[in-house]
Parts: sequence; structure tokens; C-alpha cells
Amino acid sequence: MPTSLDRVSTALIAASIESINRVGPCAAKVVLDRVEDVREARRKLIIDRAKEILHKWNIESMPSVDEVYKQISDTMKIGRVEKYGPEELPAGPELENAKEIIIVEGRADVINLMRCGIMNTVALEGAKVPESIKKLTREKEATALLDGDRGGDLILKELLQVTNIRYVSRAPRGKEIEECNCKEIYEALAARVPVSELLKPKKERPKLEVPEEIVKTAKELQGTLEAVLLNEKLEQIERLPVSQLAERLQQVANVDTVVFDGIITQRIVDMASEKNIKRIVASRLSEAVKPALNVELLTFKDVLPG
Repeated sequence: MPTSLDRVSTALIAASIESINRVGPCAAKVVLDRVEDVREARRKLIIDRAKEILHKWNIESMPSVDEVYKQISDTMKIGRVEKYGPEELPAGPELENAKEIIIVEGRADVINLMRCGIMNTVALEGAKVPESIKKLTREKEATALLDGDRGGDLILKELLQVTNIRYVSRAPRGKEIEECNCKEIYEALAARVPVSELLKPKKERPKLEVPEEIVKTAKELQGTLEAVLLNEKLEQIERLPVSQLAERLQQVANVDTVVFDGIITQRIVDMASEKNIKRIVASRLSEAVKPALNVELLTFKDVLPG
């Protein structure tokens, strides 16, 4: 006996029917066998069918172990290092078709960047800049990604003199690009500095009297893309890449002065103000910065002899 009533109403009807003892002149007895929710039964049928469909789908679409292995192996293949130009410079396979390129120092650097999925690379292979590199920088937007050592400093000076590179990135101080992991490489590229900022002439300002320790630190940091944290006694607490400065300032304490080869941004100023840092010295001050009353902002031009 089907019904579309709710459970309470259905139970009342069932109980009422069971109470019938006569039908016309005849004695009668009504017994309730069971009450079944048709919706639950249909729901169970749908669930069972869904399980059957999913099982069949998994069997048909799930790749085999061999297929999974092959897909992962193909992903890990980095390709072959190409040769570019008459000098046969080591290069990534996408160098010629790329609009933006990355110039590194040697073949091992090219291979390391390819492992990280960066294929638009070319290596200098020496301190002297090849003619092919000079030509590339005139035709494409070039970033120099150099080691964080004195060799990288010297190559940077040469590149600035004879090429049209647009940006400069450096490995963490003391490390070579071939030693960097992918995270370090991507962080260095994200923190690249426009060459126009490095070469941009600044307005003359009178030199300010600052402690000799700060002057010495500023000299050492020029062209390194690094930062130094000094305590109240102007003793070095830590030296780190500029790309890590903002994050590190949130963690350290007892910093009196920050000196770094980069641009003073509003974020850095706000962090310094919160951390009660008294002085920031950097290569350049962003024009958009609103000075904080408790933080002195200086540039290398302010503290270094001309």
C-alpha cells in the first residue's frame, strides 16, 4: 500500500488498518508485515550503481605502473645542452626562440637551470664576453645570473661595459649558480635589479657623518645584492642576500642598522619602524617611500666618498 505521507502519518495509518477486525459481515484480521521507505531503496540502488560505474572507470582510465613511471621519467628529462654561435657556447634548447634570456657563467650553470625547468640560457664560458653574447643582448631582453663571489663581481663589471643586459641577479654570497637549488635560483631571479637602477645618476647630496663601521660595510656591499645586519655596537649580526632581507627582518631582534645593496622600499621602512631599527643604509631610496620618524634613511651616496 504506497503512500507519499511523512513517517508519522504513515505509522498512524498502519496502526489504524491493523485495528480493523471485521470487513462487512466477515471477521477479519490485518497484520503489518513491514514498512518500507521506497526512497531509501532507490537510493541504495543508485549507490550500488555508482560504485559499479566508478570501479569500471578506474580500471579503464587508471594508468599502469609502467605508464606512471614513463610519465615521471619524461618529466625529469632535461634535454641536451645545445651549442650557440661561432664560439659554440653552452645554451639551453629554447634560447633562440625566447624573447627573454638568462646569461650565466658556465656550462654547469646552464645544466643546473635546465634541471629547474629554465631552458632559455646561455653561458659566457670565460671572463671575456663573446661577440655572440653582445649580439644577443641587443636583440633580446637579457638577465645576467651570476655567482655570488668576486668572480661574479668582475664579470658583472665587464657585462655592464660591453653589453646591453637589462637586469642583474646574483647567487647567495659565497655560492655559485651551479650549487644553488631551484628555490635559490628562482628567488635570485625574482630579486633581479634593473641595470638602469645600478647606473642611474643620483643628485648630489652633502656627505653625512656616520660611523666608520657603516662606511666600511657600505663599501663592501656595493654590487653584491647583499645585506648586513648590525647590532647597537655596529657589530655584524648576519649577512644575507637582499632577496631574503624582508623575511629575515620579521624574525630577528636587536638590530640597530641595516645596510644593503638594494632599494629602500616602504615595506622595509615599515618593518624597521616596527622592530625599532634606527638606521637603514642602501644603494637607493624609492621615491614613493614615506619616511618613518624613528628610522634614519640613508643611501650609499650619502655616506661614501665620491
